Amino acid sequence: MSADLPEYYFRVRENGAFVFRVDTENRQRRIEMDQIAVVNIRNGEIKPHGQRELSEQDITEIKSWMEARAATLAARDTDDIHRAIDHLNLTAHWANSRATDAQLEDVTDALLLAMHDLRSVLVRKKADRLMKDRGGD
Repeated sequence: MSADLPEYYFRVRENGAFVFRVDTENRQRRIEMDQIAVVNIRNGEIKPHGQRELSEQDITEIKSWMEARAATLAARDTDDIHRAIDHLNLTAHWANSRATDAQLEDVTDALLLAMHDLRSVLVRKKADRLMKDRGGD
């Protein structure tokens, strides 16, 4: 079993992780996890746990995990947006085919404001990109 376990374990938290070194090479043959660091994905900070000094291998593994985690989170963000597009389409179908007047009254203003806000942001960002592509004309 010890050959199958990774050398490091990352307990994910909202903005990073607690980093543990996994040890199965002890007298009891039990899995032990020794916390070695805390990492923050947002600011790239790696803090050794307690009075610990991290080895080059520790830092390399942690940085590698941070890069992979950032890519995973970015992919999830994009997937969430694609899901939101699906929900908007489903909402349009619901409003057109099944919603009652009372249900529409309940959600129309909030939906219109949210969509107006989103449209304003998207139009502004698109204009910024077009201006940047043209060289800032």
